[in-house]
Amino acid sequence: MNRDGLVLVTGASGFIGGALAKLLIAKGHRVRALARPSSPRDNIPDDCEIAPGDVTNQDSVRAAMRDVRYVFHVAAHYRLWAPDPAPVFHVNVTGSEIVMREALRAGVERIVHTSSVATLAAANGRVCTEVNRLAPDKAIGAYKQSKIVAERLVEEMIEKEGLPAVIVCPAAPLGPGDVKPTPTGRLVAEAVRGAMPAYVETGLNIVHVEDVAEGHIAAMARGVIGERYILGGENLTLCDLLTEISRVTGRAPPRFKLPAGPLMPLAYVNEWGARLMGYEPFLHCDSLRMSRTRMFFDDGKARRDLGYETRPARLAVRDAVEWFCKMTPDAG
Repeated sequence: MNRDGLVLVTGASGFIGGALAKLLIAKGHRVRALARPSSPRDNIPDDCEIAPGDVTNQDSVRAAMRDVRYVFHVAAHYRLWAPDPAPVFHVNVTGSEIVMREALRAGVERIVHTSSVATLAAANGRVCTEVNRLAPDKAIGAYKQSKIVAERLVEEMIEKEGLPAVIVCPAAPLGPGDVKPTPTGRLVAEAVRGAMPAYVETGLNIVHVEDVAEGHIAAMARGVIGERYILGGENLTLCDLLTEISRVTGRAPPRFKLPAGPLMPLAYVNEWGARLMGYEPFLHCDSLRMSRTRMFFDDGKARRDLGYETRPARLAVRDAVEWFCKMTPDAG
């Protein structure tokens, strides 16, 4: 990846996109961020040029592509629960298609499309790799379904239209800068506040957000067009994650492990209240359905082919906890 080329990052106001933009600037790249006027600027570096716009607005994407050599398409509507799936699909699918087509039109040299491990078919008792593809009709929730559709769209454009794209599939990132926050970040924030007296056992793959950013740059530099690479870290049970959070905060970890089934009525009530009051519930039906499968992944392909490396998950947890405590000082 040559430093002489202008780099466009979509989603630079978000968690992964912000970490990526900061790292690119630190490595000496010229970076342009496509950002909505209403998006927070906390994660966008001062040295980053801002192109106002939205991935679903073709004119603004076209303007942002001017003179660009490399594109990192990171922008996404990342919500595991949504009262209406249409906006999620509009951003994740329509937005991805607009970015890819405008990148083709602009003649960019290389694209990294940020997908997700949500597109992979994890199963209890198996550590999932890139070959374990999940069908859209098997995915739980609009976010996972939309990311699968978007990934297939990008793959089709690579095969049929010569789109010069590499696909990366980040696991569950943690670290500083999780402004919204992401679903995993919200879990940490709730635990930091002591608002999780109990938990439902599941498993997830934790990775530091800055390592995910490094993985994006490695994919741009060394990834093979058309290939997918898991950008993961350590596989942890939720109990292990909550215990690690407790080590950092000094709070006692949740004591009670609850079965998912009996919580379903409460999840339905939470969703009803969320629709009525306009907030996103922490406990919802899809989250309980997802908890039945441990989302464990093997990122060996990225390590072998890209030189991808990660720090221990405990450091990702520490940095996330410290950041959330800084943002809400009374939480710790």
